[in-house]
Amino acid sequence: MVLPADGLIQLTPEGLYCPAAEAWIDPWRPVSRALITHGHADHARPGCGEYWAVRSGEGVLQQRLGAGITLTGVDYGEVRRLGGAVVSFHSAGHVLGSAQIRISAGGESWLISGDYKRDDDPSCAPFEPVAADVLITEATFGLPIYRWRPGHQVAAEILAWWREAPQQPSLLFAYAFGKAQRLLAELAALGLEEEVLLHGAVQALMAPYRSAGVALPPTRPLSEFPRGESLAGRLVIAPPSAHRSPWMKRFKAPRTAFVSGWMAVRGARRRRGFERGFALSDHADWDGLLRTVRDTGAGQVYVTHGNSDGLARFLREERGLAAEPLGRAFEGLESEEGEMEGAAAASVP
Repeated sequence: MVLPADGLIQLTPEGLYCPAAEAWIDPWRPVSRALITHGHADHARPGCGEYWAVRSGEGVLQQRLGAGITLTGVDYGEVRRLGGAVVSFHSAGHVLGSAQIRISAGGESWLISGDYKRDDDPSCAPFEPVAADVLITEATFGLPIYRWRPGHQVAAEILAWWREAPQQPSLLFAYAFGKAQRLLAELAALGLEEEVLLHGAVQALMAPYRSAGVALPPTRPLSEFPRGESLAGRLVIAPPSAHRSPWMKRFKAPRTAFVSGWMAVRGARRRRGFERGFALSDHADWDGLLRTVRDTGAGQVYVTHGNSDGLARFLREERGLAAEPLGRAFEGLESEEGEMEGAAAASVP
C-alpha cells in the first residue's frame, strides 16, 4: 500500500512529503526542508538544508548532526504556517524533544506519530493526544503479547539486581539516547544518589538532559574512573554495541543485563547472551497503540514499522477503520530499539 499520489502527505524516494508545506517528515535522504520528530538516527539524518524540531530536542540534534545545521526550534503546540500548510509539533513521550507532527491544509489534517509511548517517563514530556483525519502510526510492538509494566517498577527491579552483588561490577546495556537517560531518571526518582558510571556513547548525550532540567543521579564517564581502582559494586550503563566488545576487557567477572522491550519475548535475552533482561520500552505497547488510534479519531490509519500488517488488519476487522500497512518502502528503517526486531519476531509463539 502506498499513499495517494495527490494526498496531503505523499510517499517519495526521500520519504514522507507534504507538497503544501514543501517539507519532508523524517526524510531518508538530504532534502531542502526536514521536519524532525526526534533525534534517533533513523529519524534525523545529516545533509538537509534546514531542520525544524522541538526546542527541547535541539541539543540532541546538534550533538548528532552537527552544531552548524540550520535549525528552527518550535515549542510544543506552537502553530506555524509553512507555504500553504499549517504545522504543529506535539509531544510524543518517546525521548527528550520527541514530537508528533500535525499538518493541515485544504480542510484535511494528518498526524505523523513518529515513535511514541503512552507510559509515564520522568525524562521527557508526556504524550499529548492529538485529533486528526488521517494517522500514520508506528507498530514496533504491534502484537498483543507486548504490554508494559510501569517504568518505576522495572527500575526498582534493576536497583535490586544491582544491589544483590556488591562484589561484582554490574553492566547494564541500554540504548544510548533515550533509554539510558530514562533509566537514570527512574533511578533518581527512586532516591538513588550514588554515582553511576557511563560508557562514552551514553555520556555524550547527557548534557541535553541536564540542560533540560531532568533530575538525574551523579554520573561520571568510565574513561575518567582510575584504572587501578576496583569496579566491584559499581553500576555501569553502556550501549548494546559494547556487549562482548574489547571495551568489556576492563571488567573482572561482570554481571550483565539488557533493558529493552524485546526482553518481554522469550529467547531474546538468551540469544543475545545477557544474564538478565528487563522489559522496558520507549515505544507504545499493544494497548498504547490502540488507545492512540482511538484518541486521534482518525478514520484512515496507515501503519509503519514492526508488526504493521497485523495491527492494520486488527483495526480493519475489529475496529472498522480504513487501515493499511504503509508498505515495504519502510523496511529497514528501524528505530534504535528496533535492531532486535527480527530476532524477537522469530520467537513469538
